[in-house]
Amino acid sequence: MQKTIQKRTLKTRAKLIAASEEVIAKGGYEALRVEEVVQAAGVAKGTFFAHFRDKDALMEILIGEKLNTCLTQAESYGTPKTVPDLINALEPVHQFMTSERYVFDLIIRYSGAAAVAEIGPIAYCFERYFRMVEAWMENVDTRTDITPELLAEGVQAFAIQSMSLKYCALHSAQNFSDRLEVYLNAWLTPAT
Repeated sequence: MQKTIQKRTLKTRAKLIAASEEVIAKGGYEALRVEEVVQAAGVAKGTFFAHFRDKDALMEILIGEKLNTCLTQAESYGTPKTVPDLINALEPVHQFMTSERYVFDLIIRYSGAAAVAEIGPIAYCFERYFRMVEAWMENVDTRTDITPELLAEGVQAFAIQSMSLKYCALHSAQNFSDRLEVYLNAWLTPAT
């Protein structure tokens, strides 16, 4: 009996996720409404909340999956050797993270976890991003006076700062990639 309930539960959850992806394809992440999802899935609103705490809990899963896909794309780029190569390799990730203000805000909100039990898909993606860049730092022509780990932390921090400024009216004139390149050249360039 338990297996039947679990299968049905998994099937309903998958149906809600598929319906959400359809709604997002039409109007974006921010425009998604729970009412649209349950209507598209053909379930009651209470069923949605039996599976997801709220809209953001669903979005954490969907955005985490998309972010993971973008990280796989970045890994397929190969090992970057220069700052422009690094920016190009990370472009799929950064492009998605800045595709909508809502996406960026949610990613930042869920990028860390207060406890191990709360580590979700977005927090795991942040760790994956960091570890990927850390491994690349062994091959990028960078300064050598600090560890690849600290270099990777800086890359991630400057990427987030560049994304934040993209949404700031005072700093929106410079595009994301140009701003990031300035930061990364300053951070990664070997001292002469």
